Amino acid sequence: MNVVKVNKKPLGVALVILIVTVVGIKYLFNSQDGYHTEGETVYDFKKRETIMADKLLEIERENQMLKKQLSISQSQLQQTYETYQNVHVETGNGTSFNHSTEGNKTISISCPKQQPAVPKCEVIHVAIVCAGHNASREVVTLIKSILFYRKNPLHFHFLSDEVAQVILETLLRTWDVPGVKVSFYLAEDFKSDVSWIPNKHYSGLFGLMKLLITKILPVDLDKTIVLDIDVTFATDIAELWRMFVKLTGKKAIGLVENQSDWYLGTIWKKHKPWPALGRGFNTGVMLFDLKKLRELGWMQMWRFTAEKELMSLLSVSLADQDIINAVIKQHPYLVHNLPCAWNLQLSDHTRSELCYAEVTDLKVIHWNSPKKLRVKNKHVEFFRNLYLTFLEYDGNLLRTELFGCAQGKGNLSLEEKFSKLDEDDQCYEFRREKILTHRTHLYYLEYQYTPKPDGNDVTLIAQLSMDRLQMLESICKHWDGPISLALYMSDAEAQQFLRYTLSSDVLMKRKNVGYHVVYKEGQFYPVNYLRNIALEQANTPYVFLSDIDFLPMYGLYAYLRKAIDMMDMKSSDKALVVPAFETLRYRLTFPKSKAELLHMLDMGTLFTFRYHVWQKGHAPTNFAKWRTATTPYQVQWEPDFEPYIVMKKDCPKYDLRFVGFGWNKVSQIMEVDVQGFEFIVLPNAFIIHMPHTPSFDIAKYRSSDLYRACLKILKEEFQKDLSRKYGFAALKYVAVET
Repeated sequence: MNVVKVNKKPLGVALVILIVTVVGIKYLFNSQDGYHTEGETVYDFKKRETIMADKLLEIERENQMLKKQLSISQSQLQQTYETYQNVHVETGNGTSFNHSTEGNKTISISCPKQQPAVPKCEVIHVAIVCAGHNASREVVTLIKSILFYRKNPLHFHFLSDEVAQVILETLLRTWDVPGVKVSFYLAEDFKSDVSWIPNKHYSGLFGLMKLLITKILPVDLDKTIVLDIDVTFATDIAELWRMFVKLTGKKAIGLVENQSDWYLGTIWKKHKPWPALGRGFNTGVMLFDLKKLRELGWMQMWRFTAEKELMSLLSVSLADQDIINAVIKQHPYLVHNLPCAWNLQLSDHTRSELCYAEVTDLKVIHWNSPKKLRVKNKHVEFFRNLYLTFLEYDGNLLRTELFGCAQGKGNLSLEEKFSKLDEDDQCYEFRREKILTHRTHLYYLEYQYTPKPDGNDVTLIAQLSMDRLQMLESICKHWDGPISLALYMSDAEAQQFLRYTLSSDVLMKRKNVGYHVVYKEGQFYPVNYLRNIALEQANTPYVFLSDIDFLPMYGLYAYLRKAIDMMDMKSSDKALVVPAFETLRYRLTFPKSKAELLHMLDMGTLFTFRYHVWQKGHAPTNFAKWRTATTPYQVQWEPDFEPYIVMKKDCPKYDLRFVGFGWNKVSQIMEVDVQGFEFIVLPNAFIIHMPHTPSFDIAKYRSSDLYRACLKILKEEFQKDLSRKYGFAALKYVAVET
């Protein structure tokens, strides 16, 4: 054992300095007691002042002498510290110190072996099993907690189903975090490897996928951290990655001991768990040395163990964890016991509180109870607050570049686009907004819908922000067909939306509503980006392009499906116009038929949409003709026409240069027209706009000369782009404006 000898003399000198200084200061202050007593003379005052000055000089001389001695002591201590830093003595657990005394002159200190730091640019690999809508939402909190602390490039390996792959692929692509790479492996391709195992666990097939990691992940990948989706990091994941050095010899798996009595068989009478080494191990956080496990024949090893145990136990209760523990029981040399701070298991009946003295010492929190945040623990508030912090944390703030690492640079193509913009351009912010990539979480809640086989199915398309959330239930009551919604929200607002939806009986009954969360970023409301997201996610051949403030007439979904069939839209280019009306009353008895609506128009309860402020937007619908029409009729495009239409799903997308208020829908209708679509007004269909407070963007449009000027410039640029794209057919739009 290497020993560092520390001279006691400097330590004694330092102690003397401290005592003398304290005594001197105390003496000084004691001498001032009663200094300004009542009736004190000027003579007494001067006398005391002289005495104080003498004492201060005496103390100053003593301090000068002590400082000289201290400088000698400091140099000796510095030399000792440097020697200490260069000593590496391995101890039993790598963290404890052993102290011994040799005579009266030295103290012997055994130093812990320093684990090598993870190189700055080394990629840390993380494997996660994730399937379904809910798991795809929950795993985001785990990812945030890792990104918050990390200093290394990361490579996430997701073992997923098709749903999770679509969601997470889009989320992480639009999140665009520097130094993060993602790979997906479809669990369906490996189903046969584990489908023979009877599993009582709610995770089903996916709860067994971690057994296949050595087979699924690339053969040239030597090691990976394996995580459950319900864990939260409270430290840099590189610290866990560094623990791989502990996997010496044949040790190939790093695990934390199970903190419940499950594998002891004492939970209840006749409880017969799978075999385990001692208390067993929890598989929520694992180190997998893939190279060793492959060399040891891991796939054959666990399969042989599972087949043997299933002969008597018949099924697994805790999915992969039961089988991995049974393997370790037979082959204990495989496991390295990680400190419990790396997997604090917050489930009922655990010994987790014995794991730590200070909650701040914990590294990973594992919410492995079905109760999740409602689990019982004396420090649960601390853990809950940590989780909620990441749950509502703005993910855009985690797009931090890893300086000095080639893998850690930001999106170069995006930076190049930004660099080409002229910052002196008065419309710079508008142009920058078009380039922004908004973090997008598709299918935030479960979505299940198969289009009708007749080929005439139609999805209602709309977008909204938090202040329009109250419209959701009403729309669902009026429209029973599929809906695709894009919601513009912050991370915290997304959680409010989730709670609102889960508490609504109306919304929870609907599985044919796709909610796609686009996270807030930038200065303007990205209305056309939102519309495009909702449009792209529709899985029906036709779409009804509406807005969130409109309530469809009762039965409109069925009516449109019949109209689509009657108008032979499959083989023709038609855009079916649904006439729009509005009410200025917050409480409205909704008309059940066209006859009732006409009566309300005559009574002044309803108006044609924007009749008072913007007649041009819907005037081409020809409401006078619609009042008496019994069959569909064609209308022509006119400037500023912006009807609500039904079209094939592959219709023109909305132009992203238009953000906030103004020309966002007009521009799309122009492109519909230039492509040769006929506008056909439906005689027995209608939607009604409900009143609401003006949006922030319309307020900016009305109050800002710059806003209006930039909108005019963008409009002219759009018209020129349209002419370049469609040639002669688009010249009429330029001519009309001039």
